[in-house]
Amino acid sequence: MSKEGITIVFGIEVGHYTDSDAATGCTVVICRTGAVGGVDVRGSAPGTRETDLLRPTTLVTDAHAVLLSGGSAFGLDAASGVMRYLEERGIGYPAGSAIVPIVPAGVLFDLAVGDSTVRPGPDEGYRACTQASSGSVAEGSVGAGTGATVGKILGMDRAVKGGIGTASLDLGDGLAVGALVAVNASGGVFEPETGGLVAGPRSEDGTDMLDPVALITAPGFEATRGVPTNTTVGVVATNARLSKEQANKLASVAHDGLAMSIRPVHTMADGDTMFALATGKFDGPTDMNRLCTAVAVSVARAVVRGVRLATSLAGIPAAAELSR
Repeated sequence: MSKEGITIVFGIEVGHYTDSDAATGCTVVICRTGAVGGVDVRGSAPGTRETDLLRPTTLVTDAHAVLLSGGSAFGLDAASGVMRYLEERGIGYPAGSAIVPIVPAGVLFDLAVGDSTVRPGPDEGYRACTQASSGSVAEGSVGAGTGATVGKILGMDRAVKGGIGTASLDLGDGLAVGALVAVNASGGVFEPETGGLVAGPRSEDGTDMLDPVALITAPGFEATRGVPTNTTVGVVATNARLSKEQANKLASVAHDGLAMSIRPVHTMADGDTMFALATGKFDGPTDMNRLCTAVAVSVARAVVRGVRLATSLAGIPAAAELSR
């Protein structure tokens, strides 16, 4: 568990719902006072909700939570439970006599792991909210990372366990950046600082892991055909005071962190989506170049942590159990 993760940003809370038996779950990131939101979808098979509302040209500025969920498109239903939780507490966008919580969501495909008939829904989204806190964040095979897998270019039978991870950077003078990423990628995961392989497709005998980039770029390579079983989703947060355009820029740059740690990334079988939240609690000046760099680094580190801290589930081994 890590307090040095996204909850280092004051006002950000994280809660998980985990169903280890069915190998699925969801994770909610809550900002009860609202945060300027942004989003960037880069993958070609996304499953999302309320992303249009985060565009710079739309009316609403603040989001009150972001949901990351397993269950593919079915998992989007869990956002309704998050909305119910926030509405009960008077948190949301004032719309006359009503309060409408703004809860964007992104889902990943974990139906090929565990029980495909069990998916997070409204009750599970609500339960994740009841577990939310600003304390340490559980990582690995929990929440939206429960059924996550990586290194699938040779098929699911050669996959390695993915997970959810978090990381942050304290930029001094009270300015902070954090990231939370559920890693469910077609590609493999690499250590950005060294380029070393953290997780990739398993070898034929299942005892080692292979470099997916070397495999896919080799002459005559033919990808294993099957349903898209991927998508990495995540949230970056900062206490900087940002405009909606700047928040969307952070969401865009968050994908640089994915590219630093996941290879290949943004494939036709991935729906990679990154959200950004800016709480505005930091009153000092903000250097966007510095902030963007910190976001990319935090995302890359969160990806590596999510996979390294994952545990085996539903017959899929974790990277920590395999030789290099």
